[in-house]
Amino acid sequence: MPNFDSVFNAFVTLLVTIDPPGLAPIFLAVTRGMTRAQRSQVSIRASVIGFGVMALFAIAGASILSVFGITLPAFRVAGGFLLFFIAFEMVFEKRQDRKEKISDVAITKDHIHNIAAFPLAIPLIAGPGAISATVLLSGSFQGWAAQAALVGIIFLCLALTYLVFILAERIDGLLGQTGRSILTRLLGVILAALAVQFVADGIKAMMAVG
Repeated sequence: MPNFDSVFNAFVTLLVTIDPPGLAPIFLAVTRGMTRAQRSQVSIRASVIGFGVMALFAIAGASILSVFGITLPAFRVAGGFLLFFIAFEMVFEKRQDRKEKISDVAITKDHIHNIAAFPLAIPLIAGPGAISATVLLSGSFQGWAAQAALVGIIFLCLALTYLVFILAERIDGLLGQTGRSILTRLLGVILAALAVQFVADGIKAMMAVG
């Protein structure tokens, strides 16, 4: 079983990459005009689909990499750079603009019937950053017990995301534009530090093999 530090690090990494507070205003935007019951159905479906996608990569991430002949250390370096780019976007508020553009496309293309799957579940919840982080973490969670712990962490993150969706109106009103901006930047700095650690660990592992 992984130790507490590994579990806590995995939880923080996934929660920051999913960014539930940042999804709250987007959830309100794409479900505009819906009743509370309809919003509840959308939030449940989006959370379940997002959990399914991330759990798949948590369990089969290493196998998926091996099919393409990619080593875990190499993916750690690449994934670390990707997470750092996402952190950069969060600090300079580029990511929220991109999310809002994605949500606008979803409304015009698929309307409200499929917004739980797109864009909420994919790519806003289980996006490139969250999937990369999941695969990276799966390398440190070897064995059935450790994988079960990682899936449990994903479930907790998605449960919190679901809770944010349910309380989206209150959270958005409580944080306001300034609060969201400050929180996003703080989470971005944390994610940047985690991304650098992924890159450092990957390089160290590659040098050890070489």
